[in-house]
Amino acid sequence: MNAQDILARMDALEARCPKLGHQVTFEYCRQESGRLPCSRALVCWNHRLPVEMIFKKLVGEETFEAVFGGTPKSRVESLMEAIEAAKQSCNASGGSGRRDAPS
Repeated sequence: MNAQDILARMDALEARCPKLGHQVTFEYCRQESGRLPCSRALVCWNHRLPVEMIFKKLVGEETFEAVFGGTPKSRVESLMEAIEAAKQSCNASGGSGRRDAPS
């Protein structure tokens, strides 16, 4: 079994996400912030996987410290950022951001 096979098996594992409030895969947590892992992944997965070692290998020491070195965002902060990103995406694509009510 090679490293890609091992990573694929780990990616399929599921855990409850305290930030989202439902089950997510390790793959989601590993790439939650674009190409970066979720800042809470160490806490959520450390009882099942050697996540500190995994993330240090995947993203490197410097990025690891940048992602996991600070205080994690609250659920409200994360939701507000997601809403703002959706608004910006909608504005960039020329959409009004609102759906017209059916007549």
